[in-house]
Amino acid sequence: MEEKERFAQWLECVDSESAEDLKAVRDDAGEIKDRFYKDLEFGTGGLRGMLGCGTNRMNIYVVRRATRGLAAYILKKGLSRSVAVSFDSRINSRLFAEETARTLSSYGIEAWLYPRLEPTPALSWAVRELGCGGGVMITASHNPAEYNGYKVYGRDGCQITNEAAKSILSEINAMGYFDPLPAIDESLIHQIPETVLDRFIETELSLLPDQIDGLRVVYSPLNGTGLECVKRALAGAGVKELIVVPEQEKPDGRFPTCPRPNPEERAAMELGLKLCAAYRPDLLIATDPDCDRVGIAVPDGDGYRLLNGNEVGILLFDYICKTKKESGTLPHDPVAVTTVVSTYMADAVAANYGVELRRTLTGFKYIGEQIGELEKSGESDRFIFGFEESYGYLTGTHVRDKDAVNASLMICGMAAYYKRMGKGIAQALDELKEKYGYHAEKLMSVQYGGASGATKMAAIMGKLRDVPPEEIGRERVSAVVDYNCPEMTGLPASNVLEFQLEDGSRVTVRPSGTEPKIKVYVLAHGRTEEECNGRVHALAEAAEKLLA
Repeated sequence: MEEKERFAQWLECVDSESAEDLKAVRDDAGEIKDRFYKDLEFGTGGLRGMLGCGTNRMNIYVVRRATRGLAAYILKKGLSRSVAVSFDSRINSRLFAEETARTLSSYGIEAWLYPRLEPTPALSWAVRELGCGGGVMITASHNPAEYNGYKVYGRDGCQITNEAAKSILSEINAMGYFDPLPAIDESLIHQIPETVLDRFIETELSLLPDQIDGLRVVYSPLNGTGLECVKRALAGAGVKELIVVPEQEKPDGRFPTCPRPNPEERAAMELGLKLCAAYRPDLLIATDPDCDRVGIAVPDGDGYRLLNGNEVGILLFDYICKTKKESGTLPHDPVAVTTVVSTYMADAVAANYGVELRRTLTGFKYIGEQIGELEKSGESDRFIFGFEESYGYLTGTHVRDKDAVNASLMICGMAAYYKRMGKGIAQALDELKEKYGYHAEKLMSVQYGGASGATKMAAIMGKLRDVPPEEIGRERVSAVVDYNCPEMTGLPASNVLEFQLEDGSRVTVRPSGTEPKIKVYVLAHGRTEEECNGRVHALAEAAEKLLA
C-alpha cells in the first residue's frame, strides 16, 4: 500500500484528535511519506519512534497492534498468562501503558500495572517477582521529548532476545491496525502491589557493602522516573543530605530544562553543576528518564569533573572487587560482564583480582543473558558486576537490565568509602589509571533520518565490509572482525565491524538498533593521558570520514 493510501485509510479510521494531527500535514508530501513509508520497526529493543499519527510513529494504534502481537506470542508459546507493565514520564506514556493493559486483558492475559510511573529496573524486578510471562516498559529512555517507545521483556526480566523479537514481529505483522479487539476484561487488570516495590528497594539496599555516612549528594531525576526509588534507596542507605535539582525534580515529559534528557550530555547536567557550585556536595548524580542510566560529577580542584561511563564502570568494578576482597565475600571464580565496545582497562582490573571478564554484544540484555546462564548452572553467586560504556551498571542478579537505582547506591557507597580514606573519587580514578594503564575512549553518532536513511546506512556498512580501510588516522588496520560471523567471534550474529589497529587501538562501527544512526566507538591506550586523548581524537576524525 502506498503512503497516500495508508494516509487516507488512517484519516478515515482514527479518532478525532489523531485525525486533526493528520489533517495538519495533508499538504506536506514529505511528512506523509515519512509517517507512512514503513511500519515502526520492532526489534530486541521493542519499538521507539517520534510521537504522532502514522505507521512510522508512536501512537495508540501502533501500541495496540504491538500488544496484540505480544499477546498472541505469549499464548502460542504457553507462557504464563500475565504481563507486568510500567511507564515513564513521557508524553502519552500512561495512556500507552493503560492501552497495553486493556489489550492484554482482551486476550485473557492478566496485566499487572504499576499505579504510578516507575523505573525500568523496577519493571524488570516485577516480571520476576510476580512470575509473569513478560513485561512492557513504556519509555524512550534518554531520547528527546518528541519520542516514546515500547520495550518488551521476557519472563527472565531481560529485554527479549533476537529470536523472540522475530517471533513477536511475525505475530504483529499478521495484525491490522484497525482490527476490532476482543472484549476487554477489566477484571484481569491489576495494580502491582506496593509490597513488590518495597521488596525491590529492600533488595537494592541489601547489595550495599556498608551504610553511607557523612555524604552530601546533589541528585537530578531529569524530570523522569527516578525520584521515588532513588530517594527511598539513598535514605535507607543513610544519606541524610540529599539536594534535588528543583527544576528537574517533578516528572515532566516535555523535559523543559534540556533538549536531550541524557546524563551522558553536559547540557543535561548543567543545573546540577550549578547547585554543586553553591552547596559543594561530595557527588552529583543524575538518572535518565526511565532511570536505567546514571551520570555523575565529582569534586576536582575548585570545580567538578564529569565522568564518562567507562570511567564510572572502572571505578565501580575496582571498588566492588576491593571491598569484597577486604570483607572476604569475593566469590570463588568471580565473573564480571561488559561489552565489546567498553573500555579495555576492565581487563587489567579483572586480571588484578582474578575475575573472569566476559564480553558480550552491545546491549544490556546480553549481560542479563550471562547472568541467566550462571543462574541455570547454579552459579549466580559468581556474578559480581556488569557494565556498559553507555552509563549502565548492575551489581546484583535481582534484575536483568541496567539499574540506576542500584548504581546510585553503589556510587554513593564508593564515594563514602574513599571519603573515609581521605580522598575523593577524582583522585581514586587518577590512581587507578596509574595502576592499570591509561585508556581513552570516544563515541560518535551520525544521524541518517528520513525514508532514505536505512538505505544509506546499509550502503555504508556494505562498503566497509567489501572494501575495508587499510589504515585509519595513519594507523594501519591489522585485523577486521565482522560480528555478522559468529564463527569469528563466538557471539550471536550482529551488524558490527571492528577494526583493530597495529598500535592496539580499536575502531568499532555499529548501526543503532533503535534509532536511525550509526555509532562509532574509538578505544585507545598509551603511556600518558595526553597521549591517549590525542590518539583518540585523531582516530575519531579519521573514522568519521568512513561514514560519509
